[in-house]
Amino acid sequence: MATSQGRPAGSGDRARYAQLLDHAGRTTVGLRAAPGAAGARMWGSGVLIAPGWVLTCAHVLVASDGRRRETGPDGVFGVAFGGRVVPARPAYDLSRPAPEAGPGAARADLALVRLLDPEAGHPCAWLSDQPATLLEDAYIFRGHDSGTHDSRGHDSGDRDRSGSAAGRAADSGTGGRADAGRPSSRAAGDMKGDRAAGHVHGDRAAPAAPVDTFIAVRFGARDARGLQFGSDVRVTPGASGGPLIDCDRGEVVGIVKGRHQQDHVGLAVPVTALRELGPEHLVAGAEGLGPDPYHALMSLHDRWHWAGQELGRATGPTWFDAQHAIMAGRGRLWGVQERLQALDLLARLPAPRDPLIVEAAVGEVLERGERPAAWSLRTWRDGHGALYQGSDPYTELRTFVHYLRIVAQLTADEVRDQPGEAAAAVREQAVRLAEFVQAKAVVLQPQDRRRIGPVRRRPRSVLVEFEPLFYDEGGAELFNWSVSEGYGQGQWLCVDVQESAGGVPFEQAREQVLHKLGGRLLRADGAAGPGARVRLEVAVPEGHWHIAAGQWEVAASTRRTARLRPVGPGRAVILRDQGRREQVDPAWLRRWQGLRTAPELQALRVRPGEGAGARAGPCAESVWRLLERAGEGALPALCHTVADGFGRDAVGVALDTGFPAGLWPARGHGEEQDCDAGCEEFHRGVRELLQGSGGVARLPELVRQLRAKAAEAAEEGTHWARDLVLLYDDPEDPIPPLFTDRPQLSPR
Repeated sequence: MATSQGRPAGSGDRARYAQLLDHAGRTTVGLRAAPGAAGARMWGSGVLIAPGWVLTCAHVLVASDGRRRETGPDGVFGVAFGGRVVPARPAYDLSRPAPEAGPGAARADLALVRLLDPEAGHPCAWLSDQPATLLEDAYIFRGHDSGTHDSRGHDSGDRDRSGSAAGRAADSGTGGRADAGRPSSRAAGDMKGDRAAGHVHGDRAAPAAPVDTFIAVRFGARDARGLQFGSDVRVTPGASGGPLIDCDRGEVVGIVKGRHQQDHVGLAVPVTALRELGPEHLVAGAEGLGPDPYHALMSLHDRWHWAGQELGRATGPTWFDAQHAIMAGRGRLWGVQERLQALDLLARLPAPRDPLIVEAAVGEVLERGERPAAWSLRTWRDGHGALYQGSDPYTELRTFVHYLRIVAQLTADEVRDQPGEAAAAVREQAVRLAEFVQAKAVVLQPQDRRRIGPVRRRPRSVLVEFEPLFYDEGGAELFNWSVSEGYGQGQWLCVDVQESAGGVPFEQAREQVLHKLGGRLLRADGAAGPGARVRLEVAVPEGHWHIAAGQWEVAASTRRTARLRPVGPGRAVILRDQGRREQVDPAWLRRWQGLRTAPELQALRVRPGEGAGARAGPCAESVWRLLERAGEGALPALCHTVADGFGRDAVGVALDTGFPAGLWPARGHGEEQDCDAGCEEFHRGVRELLQGSGGVARLPELVRQLRAKAAEAAEEGTHWARDLVLLYDDPEDPIPPLFTDRPQLSPR
């Protein structure tokens, strides 16, 4: 027989399994009535997979007549392992989602049990992060009938006489394997006699003869019913819910379910079915794992196994050591140590906001656009498991390095603009993952290191920039323009440009941009991910700060017959100063950092003031003093027109004093007109907007929502925001030079 690595399975292989089988036996538990219950019999088995958590089959918690098991108060029952019985209760039942989840909710014959004793220390089994497709060297395990067995699953009286089951298997050279074509001599029963069709229960009396905790599986496969193992295997009653171990990989790949009555093959639920776990599977009254229980559970699992390798912590060989003994000599560059550390780092990151992000990352690494496999990918861990493609060691290493680099970058991008300690902690973990990737990438060839970095990013914005050239003979200012996709932190990719020696007037340049802008926005939306709408940024020079870009009309599709729609209500639109580029002024950066850290934003009303010694034209000294002395959370607001006169000069002073953000109407009143009730309504609306904003990073989206309400007249008192202009000039993401000989940064 050949293993999945293509080598003959001999006694040397089975000797390496001894340590693994010992760990598997100690993590397999028996489920039974509550501790202290008289005449308790074992219901079935389970496996410890994370601190305080047991995975089993859902049907084990149901008696053979379909009723719930007899339990203690609040549904408490017993979990037997390590010579003791620990109280526990069901927490998640994947076979019975909540009614409000609807008929489409995921179902699987799996259940999660929470141990109620927080002091009950125990080992944990390793759950595979990749689907099992073929089992050629595997074992199934069963729990113990009572708590009178030792941690290796044998009667205490037999401990000195016979040793562990794994040890006897190694000594005998059989590995606990049943002979082909006939029942195992260790098996004490057959699933065919179980009253619950297709399931293995422990309702019947335990056999009188001693029973080993595991038996071998000769072969296996996978179909729509789950994992299959050979029809020649006879399984001890009570094995349902126990783990199916793939010895060639040293991990749990399934949970034993029973035997199919028609073709007499054993069945197991693949552990990848846990990916369907959701809050709708929480048992009423149970304490859960939060809004994303699958991510939380697997994070506990991965972090526990990595912590077991800390210096001075492990009291003996760990599951990792058993895997290392099995994999030794296979020449893999991405071995069990790299996998263990990578999954620990991934477990410390927040769950991806959309599972499609994981599939897209895997598809990019494998250089194919379709879904990476026929199974779902929900977390970064799942994506890691999807990359095992049977490649040569070097290609495998390059694949994992590339994937982890993408994950680190995507995670950092998600929280880059978010304030607070939680976001800072995520950024720190993303840096740790990036450092790990860098350390593993040093052995890659130069061309592969260039190919992997920089990482392809999803666009966050589309920038339209108008570059003034000179005045024509009639005095009109002439422009060139460009359109770029933005990826954050000053990285831009120019996708369209109009560069001519003479330039064109501003209105003509704007019409040229609008002719192409709709298609560019739609393509950027598609690249950003399902349902995404990237931000539109418009960079203009002095004299054009009154541009109502939020009311620009662009095509709603790329078809010739597409209708024109305003861009502002559907996506965030911001204004940027064309004069601010890569050279970041310290005052600009200081003001931006002050806005980001301010507990609350405050509107700073700017109006003409009395005073002598005006600086920079008609703008009075009082405006300079007002802006220079403003607090860190202050944001200028003007009701005057900024096309000329006082309003234009006031915006210039705000930019000169480092203000990165400001608000004004596109059609404000001139300086010859006094403020009226409309101005008061504008400033009142701005104050309310800033006080409840939650930070400067949320302003673009909040202004978009206001524009949408004003356009639809959906809310009284919002019409003042219809042509609202938001200056939002992030110094940490400066706009690029429009025309330059040096190459611009690319998302690749």
